[in-house]
Amino acid sequence: MDKSSRNNKKDNQNKKSEQLDKYRIKNAGKSITTNEGLKVANNDRTLKAGERGPVLMQDFHFFQKQMHFDQERIPERVVHARGAGAHGEFVCYKSMKKYTRAGFLQEPGLSTPVFVRFSTVQGGRGSMDTARDIRGFAVKFYTEEGNYDLLGLQFPIFVLFDAFKFVDSQHALKPEPHNEMPTASAAHDNFWDFVANNQESAHFVMWAMSDRAIPRSWRMMEGFAINTFRFVNEEGKGTFVKFHWKPILGVHSLDMEQAQIIGGVDPDFHRRDLWDAIDRGAYPVFELGVQMIEEQDEHKFEFDVLDPTKLWPEEIVPVDIIGKMTLNKNVDNFFAETEQVAFDVTNVVPGIAFTDDPILQGRTFTYKVTQLHRLGGPNYQELPINQSLCPFHNNQRQGFNRTRIDVDQVNYYRNSIANNTPGPTSPDKGGYEHYSEKVEGFKVKASSDSFKDFFSHARLFWNSMSPVEKMHIIDAFSFELASVKNKSVRQQVVDMYVNVDKEMAKTIAENVGVNPPKGDHVPVTASSPALSQENTPHYPHTLTVGVLIGNGFNDKEVLNVFEILRQHGVFIETVSEQLGTVTGADGTKIAVTKTFLSTHDVLHDSLYVVGGQTDNQRFFNSKVTQFIHGTYKHFKPIGIATTGEAFIQPSEQNNLAGVFFARTNKNFGDDFVKAIAKKRFWERK
Repeated sequence: MDKSSRNNKKDNQNKKSEQLDKYRIKNAGKSITTNEGLKVANNDRTLKAGERGPVLMQDFHFFQKQMHFDQERIPERVVHARGAGAHGEFVCYKSMKKYTRAGFLQEPGLSTPVFVRFSTVQGGRGSMDTARDIRGFAVKFYTEEGNYDLLGLQFPIFVLFDAFKFVDSQHALKPEPHNEMPTASAAHDNFWDFVANNQESAHFVMWAMSDRAIPRSWRMMEGFAINTFRFVNEEGKGTFVKFHWKPILGVHSLDMEQAQIIGGVDPDFHRRDLWDAIDRGAYPVFELGVQMIEEQDEHKFEFDVLDPTKLWPEEIVPVDIIGKMTLNKNVDNFFAETEQVAFDVTNVVPGIAFTDDPILQGRTFTYKVTQLHRLGGPNYQELPINQSLCPFHNNQRQGFNRTRIDVDQVNYYRNSIANNTPGPTSPDKGGYEHYSEKVEGFKVKASSDSFKDFFSHARLFWNSMSPVEKMHIIDAFSFELASVKNKSVRQQVVDMYVNVDKEMAKTIAENVGVNPPKGDHVPVTASSPALSQENTPHYPHTLTVGVLIGNGFNDKEVLNVFEILRQHGVFIETVSEQLGTVTGADGTKIAVTKTFLSTHDVLHDSLYVVGGQTDNQRFFNSKVTQFIHGTYKHFKPIGIATTGEAFIQPSEQNNLAGVFFARTNKNFGDDFVKAIAKKRFWERK
């Protein structure tokens, strides 16, 4: 590659932004017009026959304005309706030319613009971010070879292994049809009845009942493309591949009660977290990893490599980190970008191909149907957020929302008038070629016997959890099943999960009022340490400390702690009785960013209790005590300034694991930061 070509490719990160610039319109300071540009003289009143008369049909401006409003909402996604997105860039770490001809993976340092949308599955657009749910992790790469969509979840597996039952699984998961409840929850009869009667879901449901289903932040959530894809190199050699997104900040979660409270206090918690982090320059970073299996090794493992209900344990098939994605720009307009972005698993580039993974095969059909329904016709690719960097040429014409103006006479192939153009491109010049693979067998509606082991990987997942994580899984099962009215369904689920772990199922049975399960769990002793969040990186960077502060604080002490927190990238939120400022003993003024009524202890990762004097001391003291109790209950770290010691004392009912006192700790600031990074002190009672 010559230097000019290299420089052009490295400018890719700017191309998408420049492409969108012509669509970014500022209305401030302009005269109001109709959509056709006609200036409007009166934007306050409808045209009437007399001041008190009927509205006239000829008031075209009113009808245009009202008609547009009536159609401002496009149908929300059936699944993944609730979400948010951001722009960024992907940078390749090393050449993957040995395995794939995909252009954006050929050259170390090559940058590719991306757009990412995170989402929940069950709830509608108005539901809460922190529900226990499956989350989407969709990435659109704007490559020079066309758009490539890498679609995944925060779980590495799927609920079923055949796409024919996908609709049933989602019907069962969604609110029950007779009363449209519950929203953003699987805690109802239909879902658990489906699970008990479709037991291939066992592994997936273990993930859904784990802490993985309630992430602390999208920035601290792993992403998996679920399906088995295929890399194809220049020689046509294929390699099975799975894609992983690894967050630099590690994989961290809320606890169940905290997630539920946040859903009421701030239903936009994850949206706000992503927006604020990017706005502050604390850009979310994910590394792209791949697991690869040679085609000749397809049948070497105890799991079927095409089974989407099974994972490839990282200890058996290592994850090779090949690039980094940085989200560095918030959207300009939620509707135009996040809501109108259209993902499709068939948006691939040369060098990335499909396999016979049965869920992947089903997915190749469904996305286009969804976009045609939501976005009003076949031209949704012309929306700015969906446009590719490279130009497109074909003979498709007309349809709803066509913005492209094709000036050619010819709109068919083959032709002589335009010298048979637009025409195909040979694979050696970048044309996409489907992978050549031998296919044979009878036409049957059946599944491979190799897919019919439902419990070994569910047991593997259970074996990999820490004692605390196991306790949380039992709590989640117990909470969900306690909402199931049909006792038979509760019993069926407990009897099903004895196949995963007998003691787990027995405890759940006791909690939900059914008989102890019979039988025993599958004899799997293997574990995968990579599945436990105890083995994830822990950093204080971008975590939030709530500072409970009044007047009269120790200026030097507090400012020193603030400086240490900022050095480690911790976000500081000062909380007091009123907005405005608080003043230290030596006159330092600190701005108050939240009041006790506008925030909650669950919204912070830790507390720094400074204390102080306010106009309403009784209210201040009671709120500080309330925040401390909530933070302590959720096992989060607490720092106590010298002026805050009156608010917490050791007793027989508690211990002070994760509580740090400035008066007795010479390294208070540094130790407090380490505690913030640890996040939870499970040894508390």
